Amino acid sequence: MTAAGVGVLVETDGHGATLVSREALTFARELAGGQPVHAVVVGPLDADVEDALLPQLGEQGVAMLHHATADGLGAYSAAAWAAAAVDVVTRASVRALLAAGTPRGNEVMAHAAVRLGVAMAANVVAADGVDPLVVSRQVVGGTVLEEMRLDDAVAVLSVAGHALDPAPAASPTEPEVTAFTPTLSEADLVARVVRTEVGAPDESAALGSARVVVGAGRGAGSADGFKDLVSLTELLGGVLGVSRVVTSLGWRPHHEQVGQTGSRIAPDIYIPCGISGAIQHWAGCSSAKTILAINTDPEAPMVTRAHYAVIGDLHEIVPAINDEILRRRRG
Repeated sequence: MTAAGVGVLVETDGHGATLVSREALTFARELAGGQPVHAVVVGPLDADVEDALLPQLGEQGVAMLHHATADGLGAYSAAAWAAAAVDVVTRASVRALLAAGTPRGNEVMAHAAVRLGVAMAANVVAADGVDPLVVSRQVVGGTVLEEMRLDDAVAVLSVAGHALDPAPAASPTEPEVTAFTPTLSEADLVARVVRTEVGAPDESAALGSARVVVGAGRGAGSADGFKDLVSLTELLGGVLGVSRVVTSLGWRPHHEQVGQTGSRIAPDIYIPCGISGAIQHWAGCSSAKTILAINTDPEAPMVTRAHYAVIGDLHEIVPAINDEILRRRRG
């Protein structure tokens, strides 16, 4: 881009920048085309988080970290976070502002676009062109790519999760850190998080980071039809994921669901067994690098989209795979 750089809203967790934010930083670096990348973090940071964050930003080639601090930023507020992000657009004269396509990232970018009076592109997976910037974004649950032209003074967008892998910059940096107090109004803090409560551990997190996922759908047959699928999952060192119908029938817990209303996965290999491949499920697994489908229906959407397919009953094929893995391991 012939721009003064790109700004990225970075979300953090206990380990520094979240995985999807690091993906967004890699996307931003490619989009910037040699111009500086500016990271934006809003609200207080624990010392341990900050210690982890700075090396991660440096690995991504970030030139400057803009840390927004103010009394009202102790808890999440979409409008207040957007105010901070828009302040950085002015402070750093960036020509593009983006975030990871999380619920929070999409919400903040939408607010920022309204404040800037520009369009916003959500769930972007690729960018092309310079003047104007043309992006490809996921629509219809990720089954269709739409081209969108962003020819406003500032391009605002979110990057679809797992659209690319986070990659280190060719030349790591030592980001300059600058703290600032964004201009906030009372209206910016009307809608905000006022209380958080510790819930049960997020068991779905394992799905999002798994390198191998074995999927199970209606073809499992019943709540008792998962024994061989679980065995295959364990043999491959993977995680079990299921379709929405499986959780709706009460066969498996919701945290195992893959899809638009479940987890989005990007494993090295996904093995969907007895899953037809509805649009909602495809939205959650389309980023898998390799898909090996097992299904009785050769015309099932999952089969036609898969890289490889085995046509047959999963209750015959999966046990045979398990036996072969065990045979080879025994030598």
